[in-house]
Amino acid sequence: MKVDKLSLRILKELRKNARESYAEIGRKVGLTPPAVAERIKKMEDLGIIEGYQTHLAYHFLGYQLRAIIMLRAFMGKLKPFLDMVKSYDEVVNCYRITGNENIVMEVVLKDQRHLEKFIDELIAYGECRTHIVLSNVVSNEPLNKM
Repeated sequence: MKVDKLSLRILKELRKNARESYAEIGRKVGLTPPAVAERIKKMEDLGIIEGYQTHLAYHFLGYQLRAIIMLRAFMGKLKPFLDMVKSYDEVVNCYRITGNENIVMEVVLKDQRHLEKFIDELIAYGECRTHIVLSNVVSNEPLNKM
């Protein structure tokens, strides 16, 4: 399937609201609901659409602090860290990267004590640099070319 301009418009609408009905998307892009459904199904089958998710307001769940933590793994500790990081409830996103650090994580924490305890666990794997997030400037924005 070629991702044409019409499919890109459908993707843009799904990025705004993945729960929007096929009928509403169809009205916006000029297709019937079955045609929208067929295109979406094809894009899911091809892996263009990888899934749908819910974005949470973590502060309502008791997580008052958001941080970016960069880890530079000690020799021989990267693999054990990569296995362990999946078990941490605090980790929202984790990326293995190039450069001086090996890992960048986005974490949510209840407070500063929770942050201190979390860092105490991480330092067994490597050197940590922590940055507190003050606000969200851009989040999950679609590509401008879409």
